[in-house]
Amino acid sequence: MAPFLMLWLSMCLSGTWAVDRGNFKTCDQSAFCKRQRALKPGESPYRALLETMELTNTKLTLQLINDNNKVRLLLELYRLQGNITRVKINELKPLKPRFEVPDVLIREPPTEPLSVLSQDENGVVLSLGAESQRVIVSARPFRLDIMEGHDVLMSLNSRGLLAFEHLRMRKDTQADTEAENKEETDSANQGEKVKEEEKMEEGMWEETFKSHTDTKPNGPSAVSLDFSLPGVEHVYGIPEHADTLKLKTTENGDPYRLYNLDVFQYELYNPMALYGAVPVMLAHNVQRTTGIFWLNAAETWVDISSNTAGKTVFGKMLDYVQGSSERPQTDVRWISESGIIDVFIMLGPTPKDVFSQYASLTGTQSFPPLASVAYHQCRWNYNDQEDVLAVDAGFDEHDIPYDFIWLDIEHTDGKRYFTWDPHKFASPKEMLQHLMDKKRKMVAIVDPHIKVDSNYKIHNEIRSRGFYIKNKDGGDYEGWCWPGNAGYPDFTRADMRAWWASMFDYNQYEGSMENLYTWNDMNEPSVFNGPEVTMHKDAVHGNWENRDVHNLYGFYVQMATAEGLIQRSGGVQRPFVLTRAFFAGSQRYGAVWTGDNAAEWDHLKISIPMCLSLGLVGISFCGADVGGFFKSPNTELLVRWYQTGAYQPFFRAHAHLDTPRREPWLFGPENTALIREAVRQRYTFLPYWYQQFYHAHRTGEPIMRPLWVEYPQDPSTFALDDEFLIGRDLLVHPVTEEGARGVTAYLPGKDEVWFDIHTFQKHNGAQNLYIPVTMSSIPVFQRGGSIIPRKLRVRRSSSCMEHDPYTLYVALNNQRTAEGELYIDDGHTFNYEKKEFNHRRLSFANNVLTSVNLAPHAYFTTKSWIERVVIVGASKPSKVTLKTADGQESQLEFDFNASTSVVTLRKPGMNAGVDWTVALN
Repeated sequence: MAPFLMLWLSMCLSGTWAVDRGNFKTCDQSAFCKRQRALKPGESPYRALLETMELTNTKLTLQLINDNNKVRLLLELYRLQGNITRVKINELKPLKPRFEVPDVLIREPPTEPLSVLSQDENGVVLSLGAESQRVIVSARPFRLDIMEGHDVLMSLNSRGLLAFEHLRMRKDTQADTEAENKEETDSANQGEKVKEEEKMEEGMWEETFKSHTDTKPNGPSAVSLDFSLPGVEHVYGIPEHADTLKLKTTENGDPYRLYNLDVFQYELYNPMALYGAVPVMLAHNVQRTTGIFWLNAAETWVDISSNTAGKTVFGKMLDYVQGSSERPQTDVRWISESGIIDVFIMLGPTPKDVFSQYASLTGTQSFPPLASVAYHQCRWNYNDQEDVLAVDAGFDEHDIPYDFIWLDIEHTDGKRYFTWDPHKFASPKEMLQHLMDKKRKMVAIVDPHIKVDSNYKIHNEIRSRGFYIKNKDGGDYEGWCWPGNAGYPDFTRADMRAWWASMFDYNQYEGSMENLYTWNDMNEPSVFNGPEVTMHKDAVHGNWENRDVHNLYGFYVQMATAEGLIQRSGGVQRPFVLTRAFFAGSQRYGAVWTGDNAAEWDHLKISIPMCLSLGLVGISFCGADVGGFFKSPNTELLVRWYQTGAYQPFFRAHAHLDTPRREPWLFGPENTALIREAVRQRYTFLPYWYQQFYHAHRTGEPIMRPLWVEYPQDPSTFALDDEFLIGRDLLVHPVTEEGARGVTAYLPGKDEVWFDIHTFQKHNGAQNLYIPVTMSSIPVFQRGGSIIPRKLRVRRSSSCMEHDPYTLYVALNNQRTAEGELYIDDGHTFNYEKKEFNHRRLSFANNVLTSVNLAPHAYFTTKSWIERVVIVGASKPSKVTLKTADGQESQLEFDFNASTSVVTLRKPGMNAGVDWTVALN
C-alpha cells in the first residue's frame, strides 16, 4: 500500500490527533473569498436599466449594468406561491452556460402574478399580494427592498456588495482569436464593449494550496450578494458547523464556510466547514421569522455582522435609557465560487410558515421505518459473524432492546463495497436470518469510492460504462481512500444513479436480504491525497467542474442508494439510509449524523445545537455518535450520552476501531442499569417519536426543535441551545456537565404548566427551574395541555412491540384541557400513501376524554389496545365511565394519588383504532 495511505491510516488509528487546521483553507487562502471579502460596503457599481424591464404573468426581468466594466446581468424576480420571493441573477450573455443547481427543488415553484404599483426614473414598486407586501426596485444604485406596510423586512444590495465575476477569456495567453472576437461581439451586443480588466489578481486563473494546484479554465466566476435584516439580532441555520445554535458575527474572523469536507477530529465553536452544507438561514425576532435559501452548490462563505454584536445587556439597557434610536440589524453576505445567484426569500411570518415555505421548495423529511427510530448498535468494526451474534445475544442477556446492528468497512472483501469478507462473513444470509428471526435488522456500509481492481465487478462495470468522474485531462479521476487507489462514480448523472440503485437488487448484492439497510460514509467525497482531503475542483462531472457541483455529491449518493433500497422491494418498503455528507433536500432520502466526534463533554454538548440547526433547515433525522467516535469515554460521560441520545431523533452508539469495546454491559452492573433505563425510555416513547416523524414528513416542521419555534415571542428562548423540544409537548434538558448535581432548565410559556414525566410534579412556565440530578436523572417535562401515547411493555426490538397496548399520558393545563394524537400504520411500507393508516385525535375537556378519527378517508386495523390512561393534574372522580362506538357503556377501575393529583385508569381495554369516550364524573 502506498506510503501516503499508510500515514493516513496511522493518523486515523492513533486516536490521538486533533484536526490539522493547516489541511483546510481559511478565507484568505481561498482566492475568491479573499477577493470578494476585500470589497467593502459602499455605493454599488450596479444600476438597473429600467427601460429593459419586462413583466409577464410569471416574472419580472430587468437588466443590470456594472458601470465599472459595462458587463450586463439579467435579473429575474418571481413572486412564488406561499409568500416566497425568488431572485435570480445571471450574466445576460455569458461566454458559456453557468451552472444552475438541478434536482434539489421538488418541482418548478408555482408563481403568482406581480403587478406594478408605481414607477418613475428612480425605480419601480411591485405588489407581492398579501398584507400590503411589496418589493421596491431602486435603479441607481441597484437595490431591492421587501416591505410590509411601513416596515422593511429585508434589503438586498443595500451595502453595495453585489458582485458577479463574468466569464472571460484569459488575456495573458495566446487565446483563440475567434473566441476573443466572440467575447467582444457578445459584449457589443449588450450595448457597450466590456472594458479590459484593470488588474489580474492572484488566484483568478490558477490557485495552489499546499502541494495541490487548481487550474481554472473558466477563470474567476464568483458571485456575492448582501442582505440586510432590520430589527433582527438572531440568525440560525447554514449547517454544518460545530457551533452554537445562534450564529455568531464573523467580522473578527473567518466567515462560516459551506464546503463538504472530511474533517478529521473537528474542533468546536468555530466556522470551519464540515461534512454537509445546507445554504439556508433563518432570521427571527418577536415580530417575524424569515428565511434565505441560497441555491448554490459551490464552495460558499457566509459573513454575518450586527450593529448590536458585542454589546452587553447593560450596554443595551444604557442605549434604551439614553434614548438611542439605533434599531438592531443583522447583515449577511453570501459568497460562492461559481454558478449564479438564485435565492429564495421566505417571508414567514411565523416559524412554521417558514418551515412550510422551505418544504414547498425542497421537500420534507422522509418517513422512516419505525425500527430506524429505535436504538442502533455500531462500531468500527464488529469482527465477524460470531462477534455479531455474540453482541446480539448480549443485548438479550442484559435485557436491553435494540433494532439495528451495524457493520463498518472491515466487513467487506478488501474494501470492495457490495461484498463480504469471505472468511469473517462467509454466510451473511445466515447471520441476517438469525437477526430476522428475532425481528432485528442490520446496516452495512457502502461508500462511493470504488477500488480500482480489474477483478472487482463493480469497478469494471463503472469503468466500462464511462461512469467515473474525469480528471481535468479527460481520464478517470482516481484518488486514495480506504481501498487504496479508488475511482469516484459520477452521481450527478441520472444513468449512473439508476445503475447504482440496481446494484442493491437482491440478485446483485450477494448476501443481502430485506433486513439489510445502508450507510453512505466518506461521500463529501473524501479523497485522502486530495486538496483539503477531498476532490480536486477541476475534476469533471459531465459538462461541469467539481467546483460547480461539489456540495451536491453526498446528496446524490444518498438519493441513488435510497432509490436502490426502494426498488429492490418493488417499491413497497421504506428505505433507511444514513449519510455523512448532505445538501438542501437531503431530508428526502434518510438520516444524517454529526460525523466523527470525540468522547469529550463538549462534544456531547455540541450535539444539541448541531441537530437543532439541521432540524431548522428540514433535516430532522439527526443524531450524534453516542459515547463519541474518537477516544474512550469515562462511565459518567457514556451514561450521560445515552441519556441525551435517547431523546435525539437518530439514536446510535458508535466507536473507533482503536477504542476499547463499549457495549452497554461492559461498565459494571450499575452503569448497565442506567444505560438500560435510558434505552428503555426511548422505546416507551416510540409511538410519540413515530408520530413526530409522520408530522415532519407532512409539514416540514422539525422534530427536535429550539424553544423559540413554539414560543416565538419570548426572547429568553432565542439563544437557548442546551435544551430542546420534541414536537410541541416534550421538553428535554439533558445533563451535559461533568459531575453535575443539578441543572437549570427554562420552562417557557407564562400561561403554561409543565409536568416532570418521572414524578408528575407540576411547574409553572416562564421560569428558570433548578433541578437536582443524580446519575439516573434525565430531566424531561410534558407540557400541560398535551396527550402523549406510550408503550410501556418494552421488548427486545420495536417490531416485537407492534401489537402491544398503549398507555395515554394526559397532562392537563390550567384550563383542565388537553389534546394529542395517535398515529398507527404498518411501520415499514409505503402503504400509508394509499391511505392505509389510522390517525386519531385525542381530546380531554369538561372531564371527558375522547378518541375520534382524524382521517376518515384512511383505514388501518390495529391489534393494539389502550391498557392504561394516566391523567396528570386531575381531581378525584367519583366514577369513570367508558362508552364505545357501538354504544356500550362500562364502569372503569381507577386509582387516585392525591399527592401528585394523578388519576390512573386501569385496563379500559378499548381498541386503539376506534372511537370511544371516557367520562370522569
